[in-house]
This record gives sequence, structure tokens and C-alpha cells, in this order.
Amino acid sequence: MFGNILIYLQSRLRLAERRVCIDAATKVAVYPSIIQMKKYELMSFTRSSLNAGIKRIRRIGHSYEFEQIKNYVRGDDYRSINWRATGRKAELMVNQYEDEKSQNVYTIIDKSRSMKMPFNGLSLLDYSINSSLAMSNIILQKGDKAGLITFSNKIDSMLSADRKRMQLNKIMELLYKQKEGVSEASFELLFTTVKARINNRSLLLFYTNFESRYAMERVLSFLRMLNKLHLLVVIFFENTELKNLKETKADTLRDIYFTTIGMKLHDEKTLILQQLKQYGIQTILTSPENLSINTINKYVELKSRGMI
Repeated sequence: MFGNILIYLQSRLRLAERRVCIDAATKVAVYPSIIQMKKYELMSFTRSSLNAGIKRIRRIGHSYEFEQIKNYVRGDDYRSINWRATGRKAELMVNQYEDEKSQNVYTIIDKSRSMKMPFNGLSLLDYSINSSLAMSNIILQKGDKAGLITFSNKIDSMLSADRKRMQLNKIMELLYKQKEGVSEASFELLFTTVKARINNRSLLLFYTNFESRYAMERVLSFLRMLNKLHLLVVIFFENTELKNLKETKADTLRDIYFTTIGMKLHDEKTLILQQLKQYGIQTILTSPENLSINTINKYVELKSRGMI
């Protein structure tokens, strides 16, 4: 938000002064990093080209796209008969469908107070927003459908997955105005919303943060239910300050105390990672600066394995 422009004018002899106020107050949208988006777009396509080849894959989607109307032949599904075309042609005609190649991929961003933690001048939410935009661009470039959900104690925005030309602009318009909340995230509300609004099995890239096993275990049941409905990837953050503290040489009793606490809290993150994987949930534990590249690598890996 830019305010009014104030100009102070003086006479040549500086005996008089006048203040002029120009009404120029305006709001300027600050969009997520476009530079990062383009950087990772090239990187993802370079990597995926190394995995090219013919392979059997299992699609997680179950939807179909209409291809054409054709004459009925023995063995065609009678439920696909097009009765209007049959009446016009005076012979049985059926709708022919093909497997839908585009899969739904949603980036879900937790905006609760746990995402306020700062790293190098940006909050965890800022890193997640930049990564979400870069991911959405790559998802669309790969031919999949990109969608977006942001939430805290309520669903703040939801954009259905699509691959239309303007989809990236819609995602950008939603992302630039997101702010951290002060309340706890409602994972129950997220689950009920996803269950009601996302019908086809989709890939969910979920940006959140857990500082303790207790915080994760409180919402584990909802994560497991989400993972049953869809392919869920939980993305949470390393505390790099704790990692540095763990590696610091302890010379005094005070240093030993802080190093021990740092090791315990840092190892807690690893235990969270292992517990989520134990329940079959795809998980990424990453430092904020490596968030985008690690998320892109996971998406490319899942596509190469035929899971999406």
C-alpha cells in the first residue's frame, strides 16, 4: 500500500514554504516469484527427459473423455448407446471414450500460525506460495490439471483443478493475497472439503509444518483418511537453526544444554517423517531454500513411477 505524495515547496529566498499533498494512495499487488517459476520449469523438463521410454503405468484417475460417436459393434458397452444418434441414423450408435490423460493435482497450503516461522527474511508461508506457483506451472506444462486450496481455521480459497490457458493466472491472483493466520489449522474441515469437492482421485501436495510429534499425531487420522481417498504428499520443514545448533561444538555446560535440546527437537522431525511413511503417506522433509526443487523432484518421481 502506497500513501499520498507530500511535496514541500520553498521560495527562492527560503522565506516561505508550502506543503502540497497529491492524492496518489494506491494498492500494488506483490506476486510470487516468477523468476523461480521459470527456473524450475526448465529444470523439471530436463530431468524428466532422462526417464523417457515405454513403460506400463497405472493411472490414479478413473475419469474418461469423450472421443467420438461410432457404429455399435458386438462387445460394446450397451450403456454407451447414444439414443439420439441412433434415432437419426436408424442404426445403433455408441459414444466412444478414451482414458483421460490429465490428472488432477492440487497444491494445498496451510496458513495457520505454524507457518509464520521466518527463514532468511521470508516466512514458511512465503516459501510455500512461491513453490506452489512454480509447481502449478510445471503441472500445467506436463499436461495435468492444477488446482489450489488454502486454509487455516476455515477454507480461504479453493480453485478446482483445470488445465485451461488462464488457470495459472487464476492461481497467481489467489496466491499473492494470502496471509498467515493466527489460529490453528482445521484438518477436519480440510478433509470434509476435499471429500465433498474433489470427486476424482487426485495428487495432493500439502504444504504444512509440524514442530513436534504431538502436533502431527493430533491430525494423523485426517491425513490417513485423505491418503485413502487421494495420493497425499505431506511437505514440512526442517528447522535449520536447530540443525546448526546440533552441529555446534559444546564447550560449556550451557552449550551442552542447548545442543542436547537442539538434537532432541531436530530428531523429532525425523521421527515424524518415519511415522508418516509407516502409514504409507508420501512425505518430504526439506529446508525452506530447497522446498521447490524437492517438491518438483517428488512430482517427477511419482509420474515416472506411474502413480500419477
